[in-house]
Amino acid sequence: MTATRIGAFSVVALPLVLSLVLTACDRSDPPSKQLERAAEDAIGEVQGEDLPQIAEGPYAPRNECLDEPGAAAFLLELRNAVRVRDADALLSLSADDIFLDFGGGTGADLLRERLAAEDGYLWDALDDIMELGCASDGARMTMPWYFTQDIPVDPYMGAVVMGEDVPLHSAPNAESEEVGRISWGAVEALENVSDDGAYVAVRWEGGEDGEPVEGYIEAAKLRSIIDYRLIATRRNDRWRITNLVAGD
Repeated sequence: MTATRIGAFSVVALPLVLSLVLTACDRSDPPSKQLERAAEDAIGEVQGEDLPQIAEGPYAPRNECLDEPGAAAFLLELRNAVRVRDADALLSLSADDIFLDFGGGTGADLLRERLAAEDGYLWDALDDIMELGCASDGARMTMPWYFTQDIPVDPYMGAVVMGEDVPLHSAPNAESEEVGRISWGAVEALENVSDDGAYVAVRWEGGEDGEPVEGYIEAAKLRSIIDYRLIATRRNDRWRITNLVAGD
């Protein structure tokens, strides 16, 4: 599956919090204290209010993390590190034993090596993750948000449709008949892929009367359920990235 960045869908309510943080900072304090206090003040501004619904669909990005102590400051630092490709900043937010792959890859040294890859694949993956929401169970935060949800498709073949009203076509081209439209839903990929790789055959369970529908959808609109995800855990009262992994 092809992961694609959905720039219009940032982590729900996080941009508002970040703008409040930056506005509230008092330059007379050390930077760490500025960030911590301003983030707490910003959270107070949005707690108890309805968070904006920026997209329709069962797996649309949403944020459950802002109420966690220290989460706003951590997410701000993380977003800034990813935005400017600052490996040192990202490493400072990561556990020394960070888990990176199911082949035994762990540790900060390996993370630094992968961040330095010429193709920038891991930074690109982090860009994607930052746009897809945050789930929290109190002990850890998981991004994308959808990864913690019960998605009723085979995770190895399943994908989330990235966007609202994404057309499902009867053939692998945009001119063919539409057999459905999907908003941030889940589909299961079938074996057929168009010759140019632009379309993937999928099965969607959201047809009329709950009947499954098969058709073709743009590959760029699909993100594998088990694509890269980031998990942060509280250690010694601080959030640290403990997993940055793809696959299962």
